[in-house]
Amino acid sequence: MNKTLRQRLILELLKAGPMASQEELQRALRKRGVRVGQATLSRDIRELNLSKTASGYVLPQGENPAGLALPPVSRLVREFVLAVHPAQNLLVIKTSVGSAQPVAAALDEEDWPETVGTIAGDDTILIVCPDKEDARKLAERVEEMLA
Repeated sequence: MNKTLRQRLILELLKAGPMASQEELQRALRKRGVRVGQATLSRDIRELNLSKTASGYVLPQGENPAGLALPPVSRLVREFVLAVHPAQNLLVIKTSVGSAQPVAAALDEEDWPETVGTIAGDDTILIVCPDKEDARKLAERVEEMLA
């Protein structure tokens, strides 16, 4: 996983609440399929300007850590999407392990009319579309990015 995606995942994890220690943050990342060494994690913490409080590492106050822009959706799709499967008004997208969250976030940012909502796990994204035709159109759009 590249640095931008790893740091984006760290920010997502901290949005859910503080992490008591670097070890806890490291375990949370590992559960998401990201193996990171202590030195790399320390560097990420410093670069993200995270604060260490009595309750643990937290997002910086008054700053916009989301300033870490995701790479273009087309690049993320090319790098991490393995398969696209329409199923009625749903679209199931398989990704490499640990990549579903950032790919789903990039797809969400596109705000396409064919998308009602997106749910991402570790290696699978479920996109709900208004109808079967929109799911087909969205599948074609994502498959074009794979080419």
